[in-house]
Amino acid sequence: MLPALLEALRPKQWTKNGVLFAALVFDVQLYPFYHDPLPTLRTLAGFALMCLLSSTVYLVNDLADLDKDRQHPAKRSRPIASGRLSRSAAVAAALVLPLVALPLCFWLDWRFGLIALLYLVKDLLYSLWLKQVAIIDVLLVALGFLLRVGAGVVIITVARFSPWLYICMGLLALFMGFGKRRAELALMNNGAGETRAVLKEYSLPFLDEMINLVSTATLIAYSLYTFSAPNLPENHTMMLTIPFVLYTILRYLYLIHMKGEGGAPDELVLTDRPLQITFILWGLSVILIMYLNPR
Repeated sequence: MLPALLEALRPKQWTKNGVLFAALVFDVQLYPFYHDPLPTLRTLAGFALMCLLSSTVYLVNDLADLDKDRQHPAKRSRPIASGRLSRSAAVAAALVLPLVALPLCFWLDWRFGLIALLYLVKDLLYSLWLKQVAIIDVLLVALGFLLRVGAGVVIITVARFSPWLYICMGLLALFMGFGKRRAELALMNNGAGETRAVLKEYSLPFLDEMINLVSTATLIAYSLYTFSAPNLPENHTMMLTIPFVLYTILRYLYLIHMKGEGGAPDELVLTDRPLQITFILWGLSVILIMYLNPR
């Protein structure tokens, strides 16, 4: 049962919580580049707690979608849908995890606790109801990423974190969210509504328009951030990271349209080698620019 439970917690999707580190990195407090390890340790603790809360939501989501997941070509192999993890065990885990994580969130920082609670309530409403509402479903997914960024901001004392990054992260999350809906719709074809009812409200042309809109807005917003945010180096060297963001967007579009992938953007980061290399190069570039050429 334990291996099945661990799989049901979806550790691969914990990568989404990595956006908590945005405030730490862009506020130039990442240890060992920054002399004090406390901000990094606090962010690591917040990351671990958010992983527990997100796993709670995954369990609730799998329990709510049990019958539909059994009709899905990929989701039918999930622990609960396949019967490898019993409903009672999943329910018990979904109750215990937040009872442990939420008090620790408030102990770490009361503002972090409030954001964590809002994140949990939002995702529970999403899993049980709002994921059936077209457009709102993707907007709520994007809100989850914004709450993670905000959690990373309040857990440490920031002085140079730019609000531009909220815009960039929100648009990027919308881009991936609509891309995921498109991949699901293309995979299931006429039977899409049998596994996710909201897919009946989407079409491939409509999703392509949304993807084009938010991908363009994402690139423009990030470009504006690199040369207009007041907390960046005055020589505008952050603009050198724009090509990495551009390639990431184009690569994801390629995987959606040419390879039929994109149904799980977080897993693509772990499996697609070009995306991994691009992300590493972008991260190294940001660290070199922010830490070796501080404002």
